[in-house]
Amino acid sequence: MKARSEVLLLIALMGLAALLFALRWALFPGNELHNEMWRFLLGDVAFLFLQVAIVTVCIDRLLRARERQATLRKLNMVIGAFFSEVGGELLERLVPGDRNPEELRKELVPTGAWKEADYGRARRFLRGRQAAMDLGPCDLAGLKELLVRERRFMLGLLGNQALLEHDTFADLLWAVTHLGQELEARRDLSALTEADAAHLAVDARRAYTQLCAQWLEYVRHLQSDYPFLFSLATRTNPFDPEATAVIV
Repeated sequence: MKARSEVLLLIALMGLAALLFALRWALFPGNELHNEMWRFLLGDVAFLFLQVAIVTVCIDRLLRARERQATLRKLNMVIGAFFSEVGGELLERLVPGDRNPEELRKELVPTGAWKEADYGRARRFLRGRQAAMDLGPCDLAGLKELLVRERRFMLGLLGNQALLEHDTFADLLWAVTHLGQELEARRDLSALTEADAAHLAVDARRAYTQLCAQWLEYVRHLQSDYPFLFSLATRTNPFDPEATAVIV
């Protein structure tokens, strides 16, 4: 919507400039001395609209695009810190609760040969997937300990101004933080009622679904900007049961 408004403003300014230039030549076609002042006045006003169009719309848009790229670069650093400190281990602890992990293992095993089309295919797969969670195989005590220990770190990330440019990552942090709060509120995670276990599974699925999508974007960013980190991320892929950091 904002881009459309800028295009309309640019068209309007260019149209006004063209109209004034046309009036200048139509009303003052000759070189008579008494017409010179009016010709120059109309020409200056017409050029003013061109200046506004060039500076306000075009140059300002280029500057905002550069600023956005710088902000996204900082945000990718924040996302990297999250997966290094929390996200990677959190995925490892949640994957056992996925009732059909084989689907992910087929689609989310990026390699150095992946292109943008491969990431696009994986995104479409994740958007269309309805994950089913069963927390029975998960180590809930370990999951609780991880999320409680790292809560301060995640809340600190939420205060980062770069998150204003990335609502999906902020939603992920809130979903993960909420899951930690739910787990902390229960003293005995080994004696959950069926209804309570189902409720926790819903919270876990919310966090897990967003984690998978964000992990994919994180790995894509590493492949293009930090190949050495991409290598480690693929060798420790939480969706690949055969993944190992050891190079053989």
